[in-house]
Amino acid sequence: MHIVIMGCGRVGSTLAHILEDKGHSVAIIDQNPEAFRRLRSGFKGRRVTGFGFDRDVIAEAGIEHASAFVAVSSGDNSNIISARVARETFGVDNVVARIYDPRRAEVYQRLGIPTVATVRWTADQILRRLLPEGAEPLWRDPTGEVVLAELDTGPLWVGDKVTALEEAAGGRVAFLTRMGEAVVPHADTVIQDGDIVHIIARADELERINAAVAVRTEEEDA
Repeated sequence: MHIVIMGCGRVGSTLAHILEDKGHSVAIIDQNPEAFRRLRSGFKGRRVTGFGFDRDVIAEAGIEHASAFVAVSSGDNSNIISARVARETFGVDNVVARIYDPRRAEVYQRLGIPTVATVRWTADQILRRLLPEGAEPLWRDPTGEVVLAELDTGPLWVGDKVTALEEAAGGRVAFLTRMGEAVVPHADTVIQDGDIVHIIARADELERINAAVAVRTEEEDA
């Protein structure tokens, strides 16, 4: 695939290298030509100086035959405008825009622009390390309403079926991490010692789900 990236900061340059290593052709846009210094000397992709929402600039980057467009500059408005130009003017279906203000995520989602809310994601990662107990979000959808969370089940759930945990928690187990590998559960899957349970649910249900699991644990302790 040919992929156009707007923004040659740390995220943009890292994406460019990863995508090129996977065999894709890449063009990267930045208004500051000095930003291209972040690219390795052997980078074979196209470097285009300018603004990603400028039609001539984005055309020079090969947007007309691009399979995807990624906007990861430091400006929310620039990212969204560029993503809309790529989609609405050039017909690129697969677009992603980074934003710093998560309150805008729902608005952009309605426009059909998937977003990655950097501030919210970073905050969640820090909270997971500060407060490892309980159901802390690993991922949330752009609206912030649905989350994937690691659930602290405790050792007393070992030997029970995943379906029993789902019934008690009132949520859906997405997968287990078992000995470092992901396991998608089925009806007969039993929780083993050391399993990490990942549940998907509405964000406003996490506290209730965690409490439901804790109640079961307290009952077993008694």
